[in-house]
Amino acid sequence: MSNQKNGRLAGKVVLVTGAGCIGPGWGNGRAVAVRFAEEGAKVFAADKSASAMEETIERVRAIPGAEIEPHTCDVTQAAEVKAMVDACVARFGRIDILVNNVGGSARGGPVDLSEEAWDTQIDFNLKSIFLTCKYVLPLMEAQGGGAIVNTASTSGIRWTGAAQVGYASAKAAVIQFSRVVAVEYAKKNVRVNTVIPGQMHTPMVEARLAGQRAGGNVDALLAQRQARIPLGFMGDGRDTANAALFLASDEARFVTGTELVVDGGMSVRCD
Repeated sequence: MSNQKNGRLAGKVVLVTGAGCIGPGWGNGRAVAVRFAEEGAKVFAADKSASAMEETIERVRAIPGAEIEPHTCDVTQAAEVKAMVDACVARFGRIDILVNNVGGSARGGPVDLSEEAWDTQIDFNLKSIFLTCKYVLPLMEAQGGGAIVNTASTSGIRWTGAAQVGYASAKAAVIQFSRVVAVEYAKKNVRVNTVIPGQMHTPMVEARLAGQRAGGNVDALLAQRQARIPLGFMGDGRDTANAALFLASDEARFVTGTELVVDGGMSVRCD
């Protein structure tokens, strides 16, 4: 851990969407907010639920010298996204880094999944990124540069054990969205990359996934997920955050339009 003044993101302003978490522990967005604050960033933390951000805020404020500004926002709504971006600039003066972390899955293939659920999956996982980029990119261009890290999923690059066609399609689209924007904005000094987390042990496992996929048996679901991972253990939101930190930092100055897979080797095995 670095200190605020000498951290890898010292003086930078980061806007993190999905900065809350469904329960206690290390969700991806919470971990990004805390990890970036540890490295000196000023954090503008956005989430649809104010209560979901309470632990995030507490953890960041426990870091000496850290700054965090919470903001509630539904990132599928253009007017709310514009207001969020305006509020971040009003508070901190600029946006150097955008981390898009909003997302969530719904089970079902094209026959089982309702049309409404399909639309919601696309809006939640893909449109949200389109809207934040729509309003943040002009600011970054005017500032002379910036870095965007979008969060996809291994579901966007392979089968991960359950039919969730809306989620998988949206997350695959996030990867290509990032590549296209990266090329368009490269000459404007804006880098765009994607983190692809695998089957992490985040609070989502206990709060939602166990009920959907293992009859509420958390231990059974954890065993199923861990069995797919060659390294033999599951990461958590801190592993996603460390990957995002590298891509957002100046250490990745020559990295754009690419993906960093954080899955313990799961997506490269063939069984």
